[in-house]
Amino acid sequence: MKRRRLKKRDNGRAPKWMVTYSDMVTLILVFFILLFSMSQIDMVKFDALSESFRNRMIFDFHPSPVPMENPTEHTSDEESGKNTNEFEKPAQRERTGQTKETEQDSLDDLMESVKQYLHNNELNNVISASRTDRGVVLVLQESILFETGEAEILDSGKPFLDKIGNLLANIPNNVRVEGHTDNRPISSYRYPSNWELSGARASTVIRYLISRNDFAPSRFTAAGFGDTRPIVPNTSEANWKKNRRVEMVIMEKDGQSSQ
Repeated sequence: MKRRRLKKRDNGRAPKWMVTYSDMVTLILVFFILLFSMSQIDMVKFDALSESFRNRMIFDFHPSPVPMENPTEHTSDEESGKNTNEFEKPAQRERTGQTKETEQDSLDDLMESVKQYLHNNELNNVISASRTDRGVVLVLQESILFETGEAEILDSGKPFLDKIGNLLANIPNNVRVEGHTDNRPISSYRYPSNWELSGARASTVIRYLISRNDFAPSRFTAAGFGDTRPIVPNTSEANWKKNRRVEMVIMEKDGQSSQ
């Protein structure tokens, strides 16, 4: 007797392939909806963006004309361009560059004039000149002007200051006179430390120049640095001698000098 085949019960569920197919159709539908939503252009923003590309000045030197819909609350000033010169106008940049070039050329010309003057007056072996960011710096060693530990100008040093006075008479620039010492301590009734000694030497040089020339006192400033700015290590007698000096900084015509 043959067995009867049992019919599979139909539980009313859809075939498995149809579930996969419906998921794919749903994803495609969502994809096209996204494309459609993205195709809706805000004409105001679009026109502003187009204008920024047509006008390169706006594109290069100003923030984006398209407003941010959700700007971050922690955007730094540097990113927004508030504290930088990122959006500085070309004319301002050009003027700044021209000013720096003019100052550079002015100091170079001044340096050449000073070098020529020192050469003509045979002062190259006594006074050294250098060009720095501060200006043209004349360096006079202590042995030329002062006794060790003193701030009174030696008679032998006055002719050199007279020649420097003749140089400054032909230059309208302001002058900063700086006194420097070595690191050996000094303690006396007149000069309790190297600070007082270096400041006194700078002031003495200025007083001498003004007394011998028709200089406006406002042209000069005095500074005493003690032993805080050595040019060589304070490790020997020769180096101590180099660090004991007076520097005369002939500054740019505007009277400014970096410290």
